[in-house]
Amino acid sequence: MSDESMDIDDGHGSSDMEMKSRRKRKKRILEEDADSDSVSEEKKTDDHKAKKSKEVPTYYAAGTRVSKEFSDGETYEGAIQELHTVENGEKCYHVKYDDGDSEDIDQDEINFYIIAKAEKPIASKPKRKKSIKPTPPSKKKTKRKEVGKNDVKEEAQDEEEAMTSTTKKKKEPTPKVVKEEEVVKTSSRFGRARKKVNYSLFDQEESEVEEDEFDAPPNRKKASSTKKAARGRKKISNDDDDDSEAMVDSSEEDDDLDDVVVSEDEDDSSEEEEAVRPVKRKGGKKAAGKKPIVDSSAKDTKEGKKKMSESFKPSDVPLFSKLSLEEIKKTKEYLDPCGMEATDDIIDRLVGDQVDKIGELLVRALKSNDSLGSSVLPMKLGTACSGTDAPSLAMTLVQEQMELKGLNKLFHFDHKFSCELEPFKQAYLARNFDSVLYPDIVKLTDEEPRDVYGQVQNIPEFNLFVAGTSCKNFSMLRSTKRIDIEDKGCSGETFLAAVEVLFKEKPAFAIFENVQNAPWAKMQEYITGRVKLSSCEDKKAIKDVKPGEKKDLIFIQDRNGDIIVDRVPSIYGIRCGAVVSGYLKGESNQLKNVEWPKNNKKKECTLTELLKSNSIAKANDTLVFGTDCTYCTHTMKADTKNYGLPQTRFRTYMFVWRPDDEADVNDDLGEYWEAIVKHLHSPVRHSLHSFILNVDHDIIRVFREALNGPAGRQTKRLTFQEADFWGGTNANLPHNQNVRKALGMDDLARSLLSWGPHGKKQVPPHYWLEYLNCSEQRRLDLLEILHASALRDAESHDSSFSSFYWNLSQNASKEHHRTACPGIAGCVTPGGDFFLPEEGRPLLGCEKLLVQGIPYFRLALGNETEVQLGDLAGNAMSLTVVCAMMLSAVTCKQLRKEAGGLSNATKILSMAGLKNTKTKMTNPLFDGVALKGCSPAFPFLQSLANLGLRAISSSIWCTCETSGTSSLTSQFLQCKVCRVSCCRNCVSATAGYQLKSHDTVDVEVPPEQHSLGNFLAELRNILPPSLIFNKEGIDDIANVDGDCHRVSTLSKYEFCLHRIKRDRKKWLVCYMARENNNTGEAVGEFRITVGEIKREGFSSSKDNAVEVGVKGELTSFQPARTKPLVYGKIDPCATFTVLRDSNESQIDWKVKMTDSTVSLTVKGEGETDSPRVEVGLNDDTTKSLDSTAKKNHNSKAFAAAKKLGEERRWKYSSNWKVWPEKIIIDACPKVSSTEQNKIDSSGVCGVYVRSRCRQTVNQDALWVHEGKCDELTLYILIRPNVNRTGPDTAIISSSIDHTDASSVLAILPSSWEPCDALKPECHVLKDVKLTNWERTARLECKILKSNVKVDSPNDVSDVFVSVSGLNKIESSLLCNG
Repeated sequence: MSDESMDIDDGHGSSDMEMKSRRKRKKRILEEDADSDSVSEEKKTDDHKAKKSKEVPTYYAAGTRVSKEFSDGETYEGAIQELHTVENGEKCYHVKYDDGDSEDIDQDEINFYIIAKAEKPIASKPKRKKSIKPTPPSKKKTKRKEVGKNDVKEEAQDEEEAMTSTTKKKKEPTPKVVKEEEVVKTSSRFGRARKKVNYSLFDQEESEVEEDEFDAPPNRKKASSTKKAARGRKKISNDDDDDSEAMVDSSEEDDDLDDVVVSEDEDDSSEEEEAVRPVKRKGGKKAAGKKPIVDSSAKDTKEGKKKMSESFKPSDVPLFSKLSLEEIKKTKEYLDPCGMEATDDIIDRLVGDQVDKIGELLVRALKSNDSLGSSVLPMKLGTACSGTDAPSLAMTLVQEQMELKGLNKLFHFDHKFSCELEPFKQAYLARNFDSVLYPDIVKLTDEEPRDVYGQVQNIPEFNLFVAGTSCKNFSMLRSTKRIDIEDKGCSGETFLAAVEVLFKEKPAFAIFENVQNAPWAKMQEYITGRVKLSSCEDKKAIKDVKPGEKKDLIFIQDRNGDIIVDRVPSIYGIRCGAVVSGYLKGESNQLKNVEWPKNNKKKECTLTELLKSNSIAKANDTLVFGTDCTYCTHTMKADTKNYGLPQTRFRTYMFVWRPDDEADVNDDLGEYWEAIVKHLHSPVRHSLHSFILNVDHDIIRVFREALNGPAGRQTKRLTFQEADFWGGTNANLPHNQNVRKALGMDDLARSLLSWGPHGKKQVPPHYWLEYLNCSEQRRLDLLEILHASALRDAESHDSSFSSFYWNLSQNASKEHHRTACPGIAGCVTPGGDFFLPEEGRPLLGCEKLLVQGIPYFRLALGNETEVQLGDLAGNAMSLTVVCAMMLSAVTCKQLRKEAGGLSNATKILSMAGLKNTKTKMTNPLFDGVALKGCSPAFPFLQSLANLGLRAISSSIWCTCETSGTSSLTSQFLQCKVCRVSCCRNCVSATAGYQLKSHDTVDVEVPPEQHSLGNFLAELRNILPPSLIFNKEGIDDIANVDGDCHRVSTLSKYEFCLHRIKRDRKKWLVCYMARENNNTGEAVGEFRITVGEIKREGFSSSKDNAVEVGVKGELTSFQPARTKPLVYGKIDPCATFTVLRDSNESQIDWKVKMTDSTVSLTVKGEGETDSPRVEVGLNDDTTKSLDSTAKKNHNSKAFAAAKKLGEERRWKYSSNWKVWPEKIIIDACPKVSSTEQNKIDSSGVCGVYVRSRCRQTVNQDALWVHEGKCDELTLYILIRPNVNRTGPDTAIISSSIDHTDASSVLAILPSSWEPCDALKPECHVLKDVKLTNWERTARLECKILKSNVKVDSPNDVSDVFVSVSGLNKIESSLLCNG
């Protein structure tokens, strides 16, 4: 977000005349305060002189260098500018840092940060006989404004003289220049009416910054005028407040650093600057009204030049460093998606799981008469700041899931109203929800509230209020711009308006959601009207209390004797004008009276006086203020990834309820609510890639067409005109330079994209070229850095083949290449530009909604843009999280009634799950009825094999065709080794796909053969609707190692045609077997590949000979469905091939058997550069990794890893820079005859030569077997661990495609790396696994004949179409849709 969008009105809607009057009023107030304070200061001079005379302080001269580490772990260097006295009378050194920021550090603390003294340090100054009278504040301010460039030297002398005079007489404090916002804030806290502001001005200029504190940066360098403030930012706070959670402890794993991001207004504003200039941050370290002395160090710095900040720290600690690889596999790996796609009912199932977990308790609660959602007390929902209205969607899904489980008409729910300010969100809500829609929550409590259509609509009756009020002003992303509830920002306005709705309408329950660093303690006080006196000293306010601000509440007494709040410091959540009702003694519910102090004859009294006169204990008692009704509150923190969604999103939820007994302010219902919410925790079962769309989806196709359309071409032209990023003066360049230096990466290393000025780039063949053409050079260089960072890890991964999630809207110094939880996205923000390098494309707005749990494909959407969809997702509540909160609100009363105490709640919840509620529907074809009319599948498969060449011609030949379109040219380039291909239009010397490292040949594919529609129509005419497998053949597979594949039940299922997918050089046909008559979860898959059976290279001697035909693979998903669960990808258990023009008469099935273990010698010859060298990493990388492993807080974990032989997770091999040019594999000299036979039959021995192909195989690791032309071509590859829950593993395969599990012949140990082949001590490899496949003759695949007939009568009748041959279940499913 640009600076222009941030420099907007302060939220008060003030005119120029109002601002001028405020300035005059501020100036007058400051002068009056200064005159009154000068008298009191002179009285303290004698005591101050006596105290200072005992000490002779040491002063540091201007220019003395300092280095300070801040709470975010970043270290900044700077120089002392001056010594001056701040508002509270303390002496502080004004330090200006190299990045342009500044702050005050007191005398005691400065000693810790000195790194280099000035050439002529100033010794301790003797007392001066005559003190210098300080200039009055008003004059001093004017004088500094008049100082010109030629007067800097004179001013420096004045400052030095004032510095030496402080031992004689204390310098009068200079009043802080108060900002206009602070003046208004102060006035609003001192009894003046709260002015309603038009906070839509904020939303129109910038979308809400709703980011999680764990994904936000820690507190940045900030103005600090007191010792407390300075020390509080020196190191990480150990306080229990939310702010400490946003900071990164340097003693912990570096994983946490990966979630650190900054606000877009700080980063994107600098992206647009063309000249390097000092960055000015609002609320920074520089003290108001101070002008630093120009010293020698400042003179050495040219004006306008920004020194590179050394804030970036690379992630050197491995993921899950305290766990072994075996423990990681058991606890951090994900389940196979089992054919699940983003378009399936993923969100529905997650909600269904929550209903299952507490189903019995939920049923009992709904059958009672006092629970929310019962027939007597139906849930009437009202939402505010609704956005996507996730609460309403969640309850709708709960109703549907209960009906599917046979619990009809138990849960009664009605969505009464929504409230949303944004016009496009209003349109979305109007299309999707049949409820009253209000435009502004601030106006919701008007006497005659109006809906979005301007009609007067009284608020409908409701009993549950869910409000996700604005978080923009509370978020840690705005660490330099955060403002409190009372500061008239949109966050405070919307919250206070929601509280007004509570007290006006008095619903029985409410749920509030916001970021964790919102002032929750104050928010609770606003709702309950109760202030725990023991928390008065806590940091409840967003900003520190100013030194001049009083921390005591001020009360007045009216004519009726009521004690009324007159002035409120920022640490209290109490409104001015609130009436004191009494106080509570300890945990008692009995309200005691509070009397006005008897000896107080003044018009006002402080809280301290009130407590003292009424003998109220500050340590235990609670002060109570009058409210319209009694509310109790309970808060808890929640993370989205604990509720089944692959996203790290930390939020706090507050449960608000009216106790049954109005006098019971200590009602414990919230404890039971939290217990149920925690019981509903559900870990993420499937990684992020299960929630993103297939690349051929229509939504993605439309987006890519827009990139290639007029708007995309215009953006491309502007991008190509951009000046050279590295040769210019772009403000972001220091970030990239610094990160490369910290990583140990060469400045001009660009192996991934080879980008340059004027649009020059050579990108990996799977990236979206049209997207990168619209990306500026800063982002291209950021991709280079992040890609190199992934390979830089000791446990390296290639970003093109492993799952990563990068935010390209961030600067290089703030975006780390990996998150603390692999396979899980960082927090979705409204303006984030997220990139998936494995897919080579950005994350779209609809996918962001899916990651938030919003069922995108159930919504009625209009013409929302990508930006608007991202805004909807970024500001939404995570659906499964708010669903858990609301289900807990429904059942918490029932749990308390049954438990009789919180100690029994866990036991009851453990037995609260639904039992046998799923309606099981079996296919009648397999209920003992003889199957008649089934035909063998071999003729059908043979006809498919004969279409192999046509399948190749009509398949995907270039990445520009992956979204359902065809290239505009028939000319293609294809590599003879790795088989990658690109169209001529996408191969350009300026901007195109990288093929210079490949041995390519020209291939022409005629347009009529490349036609997508013609082949697809022909393929559909051949494919049968369903297939089955015979029981005898399935039993043969089940006999393998005690049915390790869990296939015994697959013979009972019908495999129905699920999907036809166009792929590279092949077509994929998927048949799925599902529960509940093919309406439930998938239990098995039969995949047919038509075209190239396996990806392999060719040479002139082979005359382009590749295997063409059909390949079938049978996979059972039961290992990922039934306990004990098997984590990770599930490989096929049986496979077959049918070649084109084959003379075979039946299918030759092979069954996967148990792997055997052998020992091999793996030697290397010659040297080539390793991938780490090719991406530009140097020796600084190894130094950084070695240093990290030796640190005290990492030494224990490193020692444990070393003991287990997992040292490679922390450090490189000594010869990490080189990989062998040739790899020679042979059997060990002393192997047994049995092992020798296994090795000989596998055929893996021989000489393998490294290929020059780059960016088409994982880590560019491809060694080709030097065999005879009639021998099977083998390859050494490195198979990626896509979710990064373990190291990549080297394999020997007959296919270049690492995903082709049936072609893998051998699996090398996970600890082996190619550089080990050049180390004699590593030549012998034990525990090499050889895969075994055995033929079976009994397994048969049959085509199930369908008796269904569809007719359209020719005569004139009311029947449009007739369907016959359906059974009862099929008829029911058809009629019910």
